[in-house]
Amino acid sequence: MNVLSVASRHNQVNYLLTFIIVICENCLMDNKSSIHEKRALEAVANQMALTARTAPKTKGVDNIIVKIIKGQKLKNLAEEMEKISKIEKRPGFHRDAQNLKNSYILILIAVKPNPAGLKFCGFCGYKDCEEMLKHKGACAYNSIDLGIAVGSAVNIASMLHADNRIMYSAGKAAIKSDLFKNKSIKQALGIPLSASGKNIFFDRK
Repeated sequence: MNVLSVASRHNQVNYLLTFIIVICENCLMDNKSSIHEKRALEAVANQMALTARTAPKTKGVDNIIVKIIKGQKLKNLAEEMEKISKIEKRPGFHRDAQNLKNSYILILIAVKPNPAGLKFCGFCGYKDCEEMLKHKGACAYNSIDLGIAVGSAVNIASMLHADNRIMYSAGKAAIKSDLFKNKSIKQALGIPLSASGKNIFFDRK
């Protein structure tokens, strides 16, 4: 990493820290640290949403959907994950649901199905987009765009020391619950955020 890139990253971190301080300035006189932490997590989630929106996308076409939920909506999603765990016999959904119950806020990132229409591709496993659609497949570039958006978002969380974890289970439950208000959505991931003395996403059972 050269000097210029190091300086650029340093400036980016300073900007983000300033962003957090400005958001939290109204609660600095309160001696309850939990208020500071919740406000900070909200600021981080908003910055993650912005980063997901501006992340690079195939052919410059934006198919990304971002939602931020907390409170009762977050509890409802955790309950839906518990139901899926029992019905589908997937203990991982129960484990992740416990994490959501102990998280303050969740960022959901989905991608709308929209084939890139590239010639000589076949990355989805089919001959072309027409054949892929015929078999109700998923465009590989939609998946790539989702991955770039999520990766960009968690990079922000990491830089600002907000504990987080990427969960397919939260995204799957969100789709099943129609949280995106779009029946065509087939791919989504969830990123819960937490601020505690020990990372709740580290030791999981």
